[in-house]
Amino acid sequence: MAGVSHLVRATLGGALLANAIPHGINGISGRSFPTPFAAPPGVGLSAPWVNVAWSSLNAMAAALVLRGVRRDLGTGIAFTAGATGTAVALSRFFGAEH
Repeated sequence: MAGVSHLVRATLGGALLANAIPHGINGISGRSFPTPFAAPPGVGLSAPWVNVAWSSLNAMAAALVLRGVRRDLGTGIAFTAGATGTAVALSRFFGAEH
């Protein structure tokens, strides 16, 4: 059974990886997409290279957070919950904005 810190880290890791995906896809595809660095933050569009950089930072942060997390059913569920929750929240936010 995973400890609370492993569950929290798994949830955060899933959230960070879910956030990396749309930024990476848009950046690699050459499309502008909102980032925290845009004006206004999260609403204005950032250049594709900024999205690639933001995606990479999110993926690296996820790797660091997930380093050493035990792999068991509890952390798998926590990871999936973090990723799914973030994906749903982002889809609603970006869907309303664009």
